[in-house]
Amino acid sequence: MIIVSAATGGLGRLVVECLLHRVPAGAVAVAVRNPGRADDLAARGVEVRFGDYDDLDSLGEAFTGADRLLFISSPHVGARAAQHQNVVAAARAAGVGALVYTSGLGADLIDEGVLGEHHATEQAVLASGIPHIFLRHPIYSDFFINPGLQAAIDAGELTSSTAGRGMNTATRADLAEAAAAVLTDAEPPGRAYNLTGCLWTFPQLAAVLSNVSGRPVMYRESDGDEGIMQVIGPMVRSGGFEFQTDDLTRLLGHPPTNLEDAVIATLKPLSDRRWSAPAPPLVPHPGD
Repeated sequence: MIIVSAATGGLGRLVVECLLHRVPAGAVAVAVRNPGRADDLAARGVEVRFGDYDDLDSLGEAFTGADRLLFISSPHVGARAAQHQNVVAAARAAGVGALVYTSGLGADLIDEGVLGEHHATEQAVLASGIPHIFLRHPIYSDFFINPGLQAAIDAGELTSSTAGRGMNTATRADLAEAAAAVLTDAEPPGRAYNLTGCLWTFPQLAAVLSNVSGRPVMYRESDGDEGIMQVIGPMVRSGGFEFQTDDLTRLLGHPPTNLEDAVIATLKPLSDRRWSAPAPPLVPHPGD
């Protein structure tokens, strides 16, 4: 049995969808805090179990019989440490065959901040003795490539404080497909994958927006950090997001989604508006 935790979140739903293209629905179960939000999955034959990261007992029951468990990291920064300890303890008690954890790229090296929480979770998994696979995710491309880019098209200008440095983000869809591949692969656990997408820059993004919309979009370097860049800006400008591996390509069996395809997939539903209507500003979405 493959069990996916936090399966009604943005990443979890994509993983389950990928799994259902690989294995029968009866081979998949989901552990979710609100089972009512997974009624559509139950209707397709997926077993729905109650499993709340804040409720250790519920997790023990939810993980029973798991040959492979996808442990999707909690989006609740601050509460995450205690929640993750619960998941690891429950997985060990349930005798999970292999735990696949969605960690953060660099968590093996950095033990502070958000990555510090991932680092602590990896250490807890290692100490537990549970067979494991770490999927170290980069920042989601979806934080930057989303319908808010319509505003840049309307204004004819895209700004960032990246100093033109590269971004190794990956789409949620690609990361979900990679997770499904690992969950259905016969390869034994004990590995860590450092996942990176196709390298891109904001000046390149402005050029792609121009090509896709047919309207000129100029790039301008902004004076200060806004949104998620308040957290990652200094690292981006130092080249810290230019690190690349071929791990995601190998898991997918094809190259990750490139910048142009990501933009087209995001903005195509807006094309009937002839690139003229205003849209929300470019801001990050919750990373569940």
